[in-house]
Amino acid sequence: MPGADMIESLLLTAARISTFSPQRRLTSASGFFFERDGQLFLVTSRHVLYDEPTGHAPTRIEIELHIDPANIAASTGFSIPLYQAGRSVWRQGTDTAGKIDVAVIPIERGALPPYTLYRAFTPRHLLGQFELVEVGTALLILGFPLGFHDTLHHIPVVRHGIVASSFGLRFQGQGYFLTDARTHRGSSGAPVVMRIARPDTGREDLPWILLGVHSGRFDVGPRDLKDDEMLGLNSAWYADILLTLTAT
Repeated sequence: MPGADMIESLLLTAARISTFSPQRRLTSASGFFFERDGQLFLVTSRHVLYDEPTGHAPTRIEIELHIDPANIAASTGFSIPLYQAGRSVWRQGTDTAGKIDVAVIPIERGALPPYTLYRAFTPRHLLGQFELVEVGTALLILGFPLGFHDTLHHIPVVRHGIVASSFGLRFQGQGYFLTDARTHRGSSGAPVVMRIARPDTGREDLPWILLGVHSGRFDVGPRDLKDDEMLGLNSAWYADILLTLTAT
């Protein structure tokens, strides 16, 4: 079986998420790892963990972890309760426009299985002050659309897209930008990344810039369901919200 040295580091940042209440499986989604000041976090969309409009309220999630660096096919499920003493364990944020559809869950490293294999983004992977992202810039959305993935090696698939709105401007006043990419349910919480041509210190092993967190497909209404296709656009929340949500 192939080992970790045969897998691109980017593919090891993502985690397939299943939601449960309490033992009944509800939905599948995407997430990824983020590390700051020695603390590890799982990042996903807030609506994966709790969604008022649909009544979606799982009590726990399960993520799939690689547990053998010499055999990428070896994996195990890792359960994370979403409530402790009646209070939610995830962190979420708001801004002047309202709630932000991003959530982070602190992960206790000591609770992980021995030899757990993953890669994590860090603050160094966020956009730098002088780095420019233009409209039309190529990007990747890394996740588990409709739960689909490499079921033997337990790794995600990648969708190609572009930045579809002026990056840096909050689209319609919200804390997200638009992407043009083919996406499906199950991709919520996926990292939206841009390749770094010449990675600097701290990015060599993972030469990608984390631009955003994929939330969902963007549509307009009303539209004629017979004659008008979906826009094919998506919302991605700016990744710098992670600096707020992971602050100690």
